[in-house]
Amino acid sequence: MTDTRSDVLVIGGGLIGACVAFGLLRKNLKVTIVDQGDNAHRAARGNFGLVWVQSKGSTFRSYAALTRRSAEIWPQLAEDLREVSGIDVGFQQAGGLTFCHTEAEFAQRRDLMRHQFDADLPYPDAYRMLERDEVARMVPVIGPGVVGASYCKLDGCVNSLRLLRALHGACLRLGGRYLPGIDVTAVQPSPAGFTLPTASGSLSADRVVLAAGLGNARLAPSVGLETPVKPMRGQILVTARSAPLLSLPTHVIRQMDEGTIIIGDSQEDVGFDEGTELGVLGNIAARALASIPVLAKLRAVRAWGALRVMSPDGFPLYQQSARHHGAFAFSVHSGVTLAPIHAFQLAGAVALGALPESLAPFNEERLAFQAA
Repeated sequence: MTDTRSDVLVIGGGLIGACVAFGLLRKNLKVTIVDQGDNAHRAARGNFGLVWVQSKGSTFRSYAALTRRSAEIWPQLAEDLREVSGIDVGFQQAGGLTFCHTEAEFAQRRDLMRHQFDADLPYPDAYRMLERDEVARMVPVIGPGVVGASYCKLDGCVNSLRLLRALHGACLRLGGRYLPGIDVTAVQPSPAGFTLPTASGSLSADRVVLAAGLGNARLAPSVGLETPVKPMRGQILVTARSAPLLSLPTHVIRQMDEGTIIIGDSQEDVGFDEGTELGVLGNIAARALASIPVLAKLRAVRAWGALRVMSPDGFPLYQQSARHHGAFAFSVHSGVTLAPIHAFQLAGAVALGALPESLAPFNEERLAFQAA
């Protein structure tokens, strides 16, 4: 490979990197995506595929507002991807449910939703607290232990595997260059931009975006940034295909468009172990059966573990280097929910060469403040 120059080098071909690359290509920039490939810790292939607003950012107003805005513009991203790639990502936005199993849990959930949607960021009719009878009308198969639920009309879901495929296909159709199988060890800044040395030659660009997931912790210092992200494992169970049981997703159970039901939401601090454990999967299954007992009739056909990309406080990190102009690092664990923000707002900021003031709450300075 001879030296090939781009306007922007995007390091990482997961959901974040692919979304930013898609947005940049739509602005007619020359973009190269450098990706470790299928041997990477690919969060994009292990997530739940939710577009989720309720409870997101209940302690961080800026994150709650960003999440809501992203959910509102998700239909545009889905349509843009269908138009460019020809792939339907299975986007649905009929709302979502969070089941409550005790009266105390219901009251706590009601207070959280009031705080998020009434007091903190008012949004008329964004949510409702549902008593058991109303939940049963929406989901007739709920178990006797479900006393109620919160419902948010902004919530939805996509097929996350088709989303990643659509993003890659769209990037290629728009003239982007995708280079898999490259393990980037460092970025070399220079007065002329940035260079990536590889085994096959060097790549260079005016700007660079670090979207390498957990790899950002290792790469960020080379462009004058600190990105203290760590892995948090989640395990998922998948059932055989079923007739329609769930018309709406919940935060831990959803039925995919092809009929399988996925169940999950464990949060395990186990380092880089992507494996599965029967004890954890058993707890996941037990919680699901308490909500929807009929799941006991379905056969579990797959299980997997995947690693979330978590900052110290769990919120996104959108960073730009003060030392090396044109270097950015983006680290997020809500890659599906925030995909439109990444494709539209973040890509636009990279194209202009600076993050907007509205994203200032998401830089690393807040972590230093929290530590102090």
